[in-house]
Amino acid sequence: MTIELKQVSKSFGHTLALDDINITFEENKIYGLLGNNGAGKTTMLNLIANRLYADSGSVAIDGEPVADNDRVLGRLFMVSEKNLYPDDMRVGKALKMTALFYPGYDYQYALELAAKFELPLKKKITALSTGYASIFKLVLALAVNTPYLLLDEPVLGLDAQHRDMFYKLLIEKYAERPCTVIISTHLIAEAANIIEQAVIIRNGRLIKNEPVELLLHDGYCVSGPAAAVDAFCADKQLLSANSLGGLKTVCVSGERPNGDAPQGLEFTAIDLQNYFIELMNKEDAHND
Repeated sequence: MTIELKQVSKSFGHTLALDDINITFEENKIYGLLGNNGAGKTTMLNLIANRLYADSGSVAIDGEPVADNDRVLGRLFMVSEKNLYPDDMRVGKALKMTALFYPGYDYQYALELAAKFELPLKKKITALSTGYASIFKLVLALAVNTPYLLLDEPVLGLDAQHRDMFYKLLIEKYAERPCTVIISTHLIAEAANIIEQAVIIRNGRLIKNEPVELLLHDGYCVSGPAAAVDAFCADKQLLSANSLGGLKTVCVSGERPNGDAPQGLEFTAIDLQNYFIELMNKEDAHND
């Protein structure tokens, strides 16, 4: 069971959104689809969901083309900004009608989630605030029980409490019913703990597709008084640096030293967000 893109390209006018993409999303894994604004993340997800057609190449789910293939497309659910329900439909009716399109949909669980998030069932979908419109879609995503779940900026407009609730519920769902999840997000730090595989695209090109553990192996962070951090890092290759008052945190390329950190300093693992920022900085420098 896979989602496979082979030599996929897509343009909008003179803008090349995706450039000869070759990638396979494997079953039962949580992917982080990362990239700057305009990198092509949403375009890729829309091609997988058959909301767009590729200019060239092929997109397949479980070996079958997705183009106008309702049976195959019923195996995935996509959360995006677009509302696909009638403008005059109310939330409660939409939750009930979703069972007609997804045989594995758990309506009772959807109602439980709606209550947990305090989603107003009697409101029209189009009358929901940005945050509650996102919650409505996330309730469906967690309840449809499809083998493939595409999440394009899923926590748009949600406050910190609701974002935390969603990620915890997603992990619970994944533990009970593993599936392939592709999360496209700019809030890398919040999603980093659940992402197993990082897919990073830039200017329509695939530049990384590796397990997060491997990406972050060759680096570490050093924190402490600025002078002590600078002294320790004097002969090392730096990935990033942040200062606050007299304190400083630096991410360093290379393996973490054995033994305890020098007095006053603290070693920690590099995180996915810092890795992503440095990778983008390197790409910028390379293209200058």
